[in-house]
Amino acid sequence: DQLVLIITGDVEASYQLGITREGFVVIPQVGQVFVANLTLGQLETLLRSRLGRLYSGIQQGTTRFSVSVSKLRSNQVFVVGEAFHPGSYQVSSIGTALTALYSAGGPTFNGSMRNILIRRGGKVVDTLDLYDYLLRGDASHDVRLESGDIIFIPVHEIRARISGEILRPSTYELKSGETLDDLVRFAGGFLATATRTRVLIERILPAAQRTNPGRDRVTIDVASSALATIPIVEGDIVQVFPIFAQIRDRVSVSGNVHVPGIQALVPGMRVSEALRKAGGVLPDTYLGEILISRVRPDGTPQQVRTMLADTTGRVVNDLVLQEYDSLTVFSISSFRPGRYVAIGGDVRAGGQFPYREGMTLRDLVLMANGLMESAYLNEAEIARLPESRANGVTAIPIRVPLDSTYLFERKPNGDYQGAPGVQAAASGTPEIMLKPYDNVMIMRQPKWELQRTVVVQGEVKYPGTYALLSRTERLSDVIARAGGLTDEAYPEATVFSRTQYGIGQVGVDVPTALRDKSGADNLILRNGDSINVRQYLSLVIIRGAVNQPTAVAYIPGKGVDYYINVAGGVSRTGDEDHAYVQQPNGKYEAVKTHFLRPASMPRPRPGAIVVVPERDPADKKDLTAIVAQVGQIFAGLLTLIYLAKR
Repeated sequence: DQLVLIITGDVEASYQLGITREGFVVIPQVGQVFVANLTLGQLETLLRSRLGRLYSGIQQGTTRFSVSVSKLRSNQVFVVGEAFHPGSYQVSSIGTALTALYSAGGPTFNGSMRNILIRRGGKVVDTLDLYDYLLRGDASHDVRLESGDIIFIPVHEIRARISGEILRPSTYELKSGETLDDLVRFAGGFLATATRTRVLIERILPAAQRTNPGRDRVTIDVASSALATIPIVEGDIVQVFPIFAQIRDRVSVSGNVHVPGIQALVPGMRVSEALRKAGGVLPDTYLGEILISRVRPDGTPQQVRTMLADTTGRVVNDLVLQEYDSLTVFSISSFRPGRYVAIGGDVRAGGQFPYREGMTLRDLVLMANGLMESAYLNEAEIARLPESRANGVTAIPIRVPLDSTYLFERKPNGDYQGAPGVQAAASGTPEIMLKPYDNVMIMRQPKWELQRTVVVQGEVKYPGTYALLSRTERLSDVIARAGGLTDEAYPEATVFSRTQYGIGQVGVDVPTALRDKSGADNLILRNGDSINVRQYLSLVIIRGAVNQPTAVAYIPGKGVDYYINVAGGVSRTGDEDHAYVQQPNGKYEAVKTHFLRPASMPRPRPGAIVVVPERDPADKKDLTAIVAQVGQIFAGLLTLIYLAKR
């Protein structure tokens, strides 16, 4: 080993001190100092004495020193036997058997943890029991190693498994002579839930005792008092049983009491005492009957009952309780039907609400988070249950007055905040008392709605979002409000879309709509409509199953067939008979055929799209069937002609 000695104060010095084989260090001007087997504390005491002879400041406190270990020599030791990584290891001069075992990975599954041998010079110098260290923290046999020491891990001794109500269920190794009591101790002892009357051992019989086939294993019951007398053999399985799970000497009280739950049963305990321990009965308790569920000794259930004299908990027939009795106290409220009132219509959160005595219509509106701005404030309708259901009557409608005070939000000046519309009385209507099961309908103001808007974009003078002025405002009216069309506008290519009901693009002839204000194309607008007036596009676009989809210049008067040919003709999978044109205003025009030949061709306008769809594979089959039928007809005609000539 090597030490570092540092002296400061009146003298400044630093020394590297190597320890000789004989255990000495040599300090300049001090001489040899024997340090072998000393602790650092002992070494400091020794150096204070030796250095003080040379440096007087050490005794006076003007000179200080410190000593530390700068290097430890290494010992070569060997770990053999049932180690995970047996071999040679370098450990420091202060290393112990546990240090070497840690380096070698410890014992294998087959290795012993109870009988690890430390050999030095051919003799066993100590035996390490890891259970002492792991279970009790005792490292008294963890000897310091020297160079050449051998740590030998033999094969394990007796092993037994313990499970059940034990602190650390596992498999443990036992030495010869250790008993069941030691096994329980290794496992941490019994849990509080363990039965102490007996422990069960499942044992493999020795080979000499296996005289009857099939009787290789036996079970042994051991009383808790005899644990220290029962030796453990290899392969034993020990089972520690739990105590009886059922709680004894108890009764329970549930229902309409202050503190329901389980209570301890004492001899002579009566119903009144159980109710008192439960905090007494609640004021709305049903006095007519308390049910007691009881279990007879043979396990069959029995129903017993008693009753209360009043809500103080005084029992008329104060029965003596038995073990496992279960008392149920009932509430009058639980027998009542679940009465409710309902509200719907123009309220923010309609639905059913529990009915309470004295509830008014104003209370119910408040519970529904108030009225919507569209609510009709002059009257509401209440559908009430009839006194008689003769002639199939299920409800009687009642009209009740409302006023502006049913709007709970106010303006800063204190006025009620109401939406414009049908005027209602400011206040003064009487409070309307509700009855159970009333169904209130808050009506909506006639023809009431918020502003409806349409979007006008593209080639108009003032594009934007416009609010409709009436329910009958038309396409031409809004275009006029938008300043009319610009010089670049191409009204034939106007795209009109309607989001209402998910309709989408609608084909509209805008030039006709602007000329004929009463015509069908001058549509009445709806909320969410969109009008996009596009610029003139002097092209026709060809898409779909053509050989070269493209866009070509518009030529007046040309039909669909011309544009299909310009695009390289119909592809091998194209269906020219079902080609169609989407005109720039969104309308669709299809090719009309007559007896398998085109009869008329639509004429695309500037900005139109010509589409050739893919041929339906089923059409070929249909054509084959038609040809076959025609062939049969001709064959039949030829037969008739032949027969007529004969």
